[in-house]
Amino acid sequence: MNVHTTLNFYGRTEEAVTFYQRTIAAEILFLMRFRDCPDPALQKLGREDKIFHATFRIGSTVLMASDCGCEQPPAATPFAGFFLLLRMETPEQAEQFFAALSEGGQVQIPLLKTFFAERYGIVTDRFGIAWKIMVESKKLN
Repeated sequence: MNVHTTLNFYGRTEEAVTFYQRTIAAEILFLMRFRDCPDPALQKLGREDKIFHATFRIGSTVLMASDCGCEQPPAATPFAGFFLLLRMETPEQAEQFFAALSEGGQVQIPLLKTFFAERYGIVTDRFGIAWKIMVESKKLN
């Protein structure tokens, strides 16, 4: 059994995966628009260019994304109750990714050295995804 994460960006999937590709080295593995979906019942007028399904990789983690349901407005906080954790190798890399994800987002906890990590911080990006960025302390390994 496997558990995979699928994120619904409510009509902003292409913008989101392009942002992650540019800022945190995401690799787009697959992308299908509604107009290319083999099931004609899913090809609704007005969402032909929206993303039916996207698969992308960040490091060794594969995520999926979609604009399915994009005709419904998102809740005030569309992504709540979870974080995606990026474990980085160096403080410099953590600072770079943290700054990139902060573009248009909101810093919850600044990226700092802590008692448990060389660097640790939390940022919610412009799409409402909450990220924990961490460089583990060599003392704890």
